[in-house]
Amino acid sequence: MASHRPDRPEHKLTINRARPTASVVQSSSATGAPSPHTPVGQRSLSSIYGSPSSSYRSDDDTVVLEIGARYLRAGFAGESSPRCILNFGPDEQRRVGDYRQWDPEYSRKRRKRKKGQEWGQEHELWRMDLRDLDLGLVTDKLERAVREVQHKHVMLDGRQKRVVLAMPPTMPKPLLSCVLNTLFTGFAPHPMGITLVSTPVLAAVAAGLRSALVVDIGWAETTVTALYEYREVLQRRSVRAGRMLSEEMGKMLTREAAKMVGRPEPHGADEVSFDEAEEALTRVGWCFSREQARQHQSAQDFPAGTNDALDTSMSIPLPAADPPSTLQIPFKRLAEPAETALFASSTLRTDLDDHDQPIGLLTYTALLSLPLDVRAVCMSRILITGGVSNLPGIKRRIIQEVSALVAERGWDPVKSYGSALRNPQAILRERDRNRQSDTGPLPAQSPGEESSGAPAADTPSLPPAFRPPERDPIAEKLHELNTKGQKPPVSGVVRGVETLGAWAGASLIAQLRIKGVVEIERDRFLSHGLAGASITKEVSVVEKEGAGRARSGLGLAGKGDRASWTLGIWA
Repeated sequence: MASHRPDRPEHKLTINRARPTASVVQSSSATGAPSPHTPVGQRSLSSIYGSPSSSYRSDDDTVVLEIGARYLRAGFAGESSPRCILNFGPDEQRRVGDYRQWDPEYSRKRRKRKKGQEWGQEHELWRMDLRDLDLGLVTDKLERAVREVQHKHVMLDGRQKRVVLAMPPTMPKPLLSCVLNTLFTGFAPHPMGITLVSTPVLAAVAAGLRSALVVDIGWAETTVTALYEYREVLQRRSVRAGRMLSEEMGKMLTREAAKMVGRPEPHGADEVSFDEAEEALTRVGWCFSREQARQHQSAQDFPAGTNDALDTSMSIPLPAADPPSTLQIPFKRLAEPAETALFASSTLRTDLDDHDQPIGLLTYTALLSLPLDVRAVCMSRILITGGVSNLPGIKRRIIQEVSALVAERGWDPVKSYGSALRNPQAILRERDRNRQSDTGPLPAQSPGEESSGAPAADTPSLPPAFRPPERDPIAEKLHELNTKGQKPPVSGVVRGVETLGAWAGASLIAQLRIKGVVEIERDRFLSHGLAGASITKEVSVVEKEGAGRARSGLGLAGKGDRASWTLGIWA
């Protein structure tokens, strides 16, 4: 009779475990309004369909965090997406009892910037320039976000957890110390340790690659990082990123608002707020292709099939304006902010410094600075990630820009030979063009020979960058023996690869229980802080069995114990 009871404990556990999954979809709306349901996220498929003994083992859960300048992503290891994505805007910094954001009139009031604030400053957690940054305020913002993650989204139990933290490798030490101290003291119970992993490496892991060129278009800057076997070998930066793109969208909307009321120049009342500019950029912003940008810059007409679609007027409401209005903007004008902010099509190359380069030129410059073998691998594995990478058309445009620069300049690091020597490629192309017009197509021949086999009198000697490499039969034989039976890797061509992002890569390595090089224990950090870490950037950790070697770029290590800890690339 006991076997027919409908209220067995195992049935109760299964029903209660599966019920909250429907409420998560309702509570994750775009408006961000709180839901009356318990926000318990959906577990991964392995835990749902696994055995009962492994489904409810919460002591092995590892919390995965990714902290950026504007957002915090949090979840558990082994899941494909984070449980929550929290921003650091002004609406998330209200005091208890402040219900202004639910007032119907609150959304109709345009909130302007405070005097002395830069564009979007109140929506940021930190800035890389620490001269005017209040680290105490950063700690308070981050501590509040950590408490919300713990009590509303991940809902940790009383057991201590480990934390895998994804951070950019260019973090200043005061900011890094502030973040680590908040995480060690903000969670309850306190985490045993924190594994620190670089975001470009995690983006490559999420794409299934060991070597790649990671183009991270973030909020404050764009970083191009070259990875070779999980090691960061080169990095270039540019200030052309999300903040500049959002500001350009705001300026364009402000000019259109002034033009609609008949003002030749924008007035203070016409200035569009940060929220309105970001809403328009997120919903209707896009990016030209290289051919469309050339036609738009030269005021040429687009092809007949696309001209009507690009001239279609888009309605952008401004409910916070006084009075409320709606802008009618052609669809092709919504791509101008990305053209100006990210690619600088209307700016001369001589007016740009090293930290203000367009994204396409920045990517090409990073490839040009790499060694030959590393460049051949990385140029075929270009990963474009970051918040701005979701802009429609931006990935295609970057690949087109890099391909055009490679076809135009080649891999010659010299930009101009001056009066001493013209561009050798242009000389060869002009000579071949003249011959073909006189005698027709000729068979391929060496650059320094005429059709009769004699050296050309008017052709200068080619620089080493244009000379074909000498054949080494021994190296070719060794390479053939080493790669026998293997599929040849793709190299030497410009190609883009999709990635799932840094958070997915951190979730993957945490689920695989990979021991990291930058592992910070709580007691050691609270005793000495960052001063207790060694300065060595390249760490070699030998396994006890001696079967392998560590990959310090990824933060992978063997099973051997370490007497001291290091900051790795953050040192």
